[in-house]
Amino acid sequence: MKTNSKKYVDGFVIPIKKKDLAAYKKMAEWGARMWKKNGALEYFECVGDDLKIKKGMPQKGFAKLAGLKADETVVFSWIVYKSRAHRDQVNKKVMSDPSMKDFDPSTMPVDMKRFASGGFKPIIEA
Repeated sequence: MKTNSKKYVDGFVIPIKKKDLAAYKKMAEWGARMWKKNGALEYFECVGDDLKIKKGMPQKGFAKLAGLKADETVVFSWIVYKSRAHRDQVNKKVMSDPSMKDFDPSTMPVDMKRFASGGFKPIIEA
């Protein structure tokens, strides 16, 4: 078990209307190709499946965390890089990739005001 991993992870919590999952998956497949082509080590997009709070555990479930409405679910995703510097290089390459000219953020099937993201340093890697 590593406790001083040099890797870096961008993480995302994304509320999404269930009816928009197919469109989101199509966009995410494109994103996976872009980030992997430009150097990301791993790329994951996961849709909520078991979001019920477990009995006896004092926690806030993903549904509450993401402020889900009845017609929504949550996508939990992450991208793995060699390091934070590598993440910055990959993201710069992605943003300058010629195919990005066709990307229109206003057509994304998510409410970007509720989209949460951040960069994370692993403290355990197993």
